[in-house]
Amino acid sequence: MKTLAQLISPVSSETFYANHHDRSPLHIPASEGADKAALFGWGEFNRLLDQTGHWTSETLRMIHDTRNVDPTQYCRQNATGTHLIPDPRKVQLQLARGSSLVANDLEDMSLPVARLAAGLSSEFAARIGANVYSSFKGVRAFGPHFDLHHVFAVQIEGEKLWRLYKNRMPDPVDMPVQGLDLPLWFQRNCGPVMQEVRMKPGDVLYLPRGWFHDALAEDGASLHVTFSVAPLYGRILFKLLESAAMQDPAFRKYFPPVEQAGGKALQQHLGHLGQKLAALCALPDFLDEVAMTQNRLRPRTGEYSLPAQMELTRYRVQPIAAPAFSGPVAHAMHYAYSRSEFVLEEVIALFDFVSETDIRAAVDRAAASGSLIKL
Repeated sequence: MKTLAQLISPVSSETFYANHHDRSPLHIPASEGADKAALFGWGEFNRLLDQTGHWTSETLRMIHDTRNVDPTQYCRQNATGTHLIPDPRKVQLQLARGSSLVANDLEDMSLPVARLAAGLSSEFAARIGANVYSSFKGVRAFGPHFDLHHVFAVQIEGEKLWRLYKNRMPDPVDMPVQGLDLPLWFQRNCGPVMQEVRMKPGDVLYLPRGWFHDALAEDGASLHVTFSVAPLYGRILFKLLESAAMQDPAFRKYFPPVEQAGGKALQQHLGHLGQKLAALCALPDFLDEVAMTQNRLRPRTGEYSLPAQMELTRYRVQPIAAPAFSGPVAHAMHYAYSRSEFVLEEVIALFDFVSETDIRAAVDRAAASGSLIKL
């Protein structure tokens, strides 16, 4: 399972985008023969947990009655004393006492999870996180809450009862309050229960960002994985525009005092800068910058094939005019042409924010023009 279409089957992508994406929840019961629960199971999850050197108190968390368990209650110091790592016996003791286990960043550890995360990342131009939740009978790790991203939940083992509330926070990017006041705020603002969904192995649940929900393992042990979907939004413009704008002397000039000309001088100065910002946003180069920032959210998945070695494809730059390239791939090709010889696989590895397909197509085009020759 590598794509959105496979994840939400038998619902079509067209139906999903027309009726549910960023609009409303969608429960997709497992269809006969579906392999969605085959992402991993208890055996694979235990194997991943046994890789104790990977986990820290931040990537493996424990929750009890909606509160984070103090890491000292389930962790020990690593061999060098630099950080805490979960201790299997202490973790299982906390589970026996009614805590839930949350394992973060599974997209970096499990190949099937990584493949699906990569497919979702490409589909939504988004950063994808994959977290696994393990709970036992009668345990609700979190009270009513919403997330700052879209969620696809896949039930792997056991069953879990999800309650979806009526209210939704519109396009949240930050939590409304902080600290101990947050659970109470959630409770007061979630509204009445709108729908109950009993998730069984292979079921998928989509929740748009900001939708209030909670979940309870009613019978036995439950294991599910959530894929968080977090595309870019307007805040990124401030970061990207700052870098571009500061190259223009107009943005380095001091502001006139507000008292000057009754505030008109400052108003005119701000208006002038606003026009320049609008012009920056309209530039093709700025579009490329945003596109490359999106691509950085899409990590390339690779699989080892040792003892086989990678075959390297070498090119030599020729002293004739190169074709014109536009878009993010132009950055990769500028690097390639700045060298007398280059290795294609190195360019692909260095420019991981540019599509590999685009780089290969650009190199083929350059070779066809005679400005590159393959060695």
